[in-house]
Amino acid sequence: MNDVALAAGVSPSTVSRALRGERAVDPDLVTKVLAVSDKLGYVPDPAARALASQRSDHVTILIPLLSNTLFVDLLEAAQRTFRAAGFQTLMGVTHYNNNEEEQLMREQLHHRPAGMLITGLDHSDATQKLMARSNVPCVHLMDLPNEIELNQASPLNSIEQMTSPYCVGFRQTDAGEAMTQHLIAKGKKRIVFAAAQLDPRVMQRLNGWRKALKVNQLYDTTLEWLNPAPSSLALGGLMFEQIMKQSPAVDAIFFCNDDLAQGALLAAMRLNIDVPNRVAIAGFNDLTGSDQMWPPLTTVRTPRAQVGEAAAQMLLQLIQGEEPVQAQVDLGFEIIERQST
Repeated sequence: MNDVALAAGVSPSTVSRALRGERAVDPDLVTKVLAVSDKLGYVPDPAARALASQRSDHVTILIPLLSNTLFVDLLEAAQRTFRAAGFQTLMGVTHYNNNEEEQLMREQLHHRPAGMLITGLDHSDATQKLMARSNVPCVHLMDLPNEIELNQASPLNSIEQMTSPYCVGFRQTDAGEAMTQHLIAKGKKRIVFAAAQLDPRVMQRLNGWRKALKVNQLYDTTLEWLNPAPSSLALGGLMFEQIMKQSPAVDAIFFCNDDLAQGALLAAMRLNIDVPNRVAIAGFNDLTGSDQMWPPLTTVRTPRAQVGEAAAQMLLQLIQGEEPVQAQVDLGFEIIERQST
């Protein structure tokens, strides 16, 4: 790197920042440094850089799935933010499996990341201990802790307790309750909650649905349709057919994710069932294509890209040793009413 700096007529630190892609470096200098690096055949060694600076130039992001647009949008926003600050990203996919998440955490910590983004707050005791003992800054995505969660005793000792984790997201329970209240306001009384995957965020939406129905004295356990299989259009269509066959008095179905609801709308069209007059259909996340369905899908719009960007900004602050103004950032949600309800 010193050879490149000498040949380019700049400092070694400028070479380092230019090769990391930091936007603060003058574009002409970046071009010059890259040209000299190519000529001399210089390739930075990230391991050596981490040893020399005691700080790596990469961050780790752990997400449950790549097949879900929700996490793709989040990931892209976070990567753009890190890239602008000169950080590379290493990604791990947990497949909603705590054991797999723990193994990925161990592997990623071997690379000494500058920081980590990790989805959710539901982690095994071993994973929590790894995070606490690593001293690597960590921000949690999508979930926000409830007061009862913040006050619960942790299996970690007093030094390691994560009593106030850094996190960016929205309250899934509130979103589930809000959509259910929307359907009740439309005059619906037999509202099914149909869910797949059954990860903790889905179960929080279920709790919001239960809360709204109980407040309005409409709760009935037979209205819960829970399937642990992965969420998909095909499963949504199948669940819709089953619900309409076994529970003909149902007048609304709240699906935990838009792909299920989209599949249900296609099934309703195939079966010639009138939506929303015979049965209303609602989804969650406002995924691509929901506004193009027939009828267009009513759903909960979630701020997934904003979560990725804000969480990345918070992690960058922690990496720099700065304390964020807020430890928990609630970006909210929005009920998008369309013709399916």
